[in-house]
Amino acid sequence: MSNLKYDLEERTALLGEAVIEFAKLIPQTPITTPLINQFVKSGTAIGANYCEADSAESRKDFEHKMGICKKESKETRYWLRMIAKTCPGLKDQSRVLWQESHELLLIFSTIIKNSRANTKK
Repeated sequence: MSNLKYDLEERTALLGEAVIEFAKLIPQTPITTPLINQFVKSGTAIGANYCEADSAESRKDFEHKMGICKKESKETRYWLRMIAKTCPGLKDQSRVLWQESHELLLIFSTIIKNSRANTKK
């Protein structure tokens, strides 16, 4: 299992799957429906954009796609916060996904920073 922590393609895919499963638990109301839609879009886009970054055609393309991964991670955290506020009974489960999104955000930030530092050498 520890190898999965360093396999970002698998890790982001697992997050996307967890986002989908969690979204199924959220009751559909006029308030939650738009939150669910946005949450699923951002939470699953992290992995899709990571796959694109992994196949980037240039360093600039790589950094751009990694920047999108970072943005989607931040957005996912935001929607989880709104869902936790709307559905207090799901707060603990949303916190677990929030933490994973946060860790990925930090990883992507470091990757971008290191990529830019290598460009300047």
